[in-house]
Amino acid sequence: MTRTLTRWATTLLATATLAVLGLANPAQAATVSQPLRTMIANLPVASEIRTGYNRDLFPHWIDADGDGCNTRYEVLIAEATTNPSVGSGCTLTGGRWFSYYDGAYWTNPADLDIDHVVALAEAWDSGARSWTTSRRQSYANDMGDVRALIAVTDNVNQTKSDQDPTTWVPSREVCRYIGEWVAVKTRWRLTVDTAEKNALTSRAASCSNITLTVTHAF
Repeated sequence: MTRTLTRWATTLLATATLAVLGLANPAQAATVSQPLRTMIANLPVASEIRTGYNRDLFPHWIDADGDGCNTRYEVLIAEATTNPSVGSGCTLTGGRWFSYYDGAYWTNPADLDIDHVVALAEAWDSGARSWTTSRRQSYANDMGDVRALIAVTDNVNQTKSDQDPTTWVPSREVCRYIGEWVAVKTRWRLTVDTAEKNALTSRAASCSNITLTVTHAF
């Protein structure tokens, strides 16, 4: 199976198609560009509420385009540093992947998890509890922003679990991670609690104040 479009190119194609069909909602497609520290400052603050959370409320790893590869495998294909061969049932062979959380390379897809940068439980706590199941499914399978889903070493992802940057950041490329976290929260209009905002502000103070560009998901 040949993959000729990157996730970035696929996103552009989908956006263009919606525009041609007149289905793109300007409010939903609003794009914001702000320096990292400004975007953190603009994150709305609210208390987190875990009541009622269940991972099954976020249907994930769907095969959105019906090509036989679910979201997990689509991310693996997109992020491979050496492109894998894609066989029956979306079996991947011959690929190579880099986990930026810990600087490890892997050739066996089973050694990698697909991390929701902002974990499903954290999203629930931060506003997703009020969403429809359809919207939570879109969040859990977000291929529209390459910062949302990341292929990383499985045990590192398991150590992270559903922690926010108050208690967990990767051992390397912390500034990249903070930028990705803030971008996802902004994209999905999620809130932060006070401790989380303080942690983001503190960590970003030692990062380059790069401009982040984020397209809102709704």
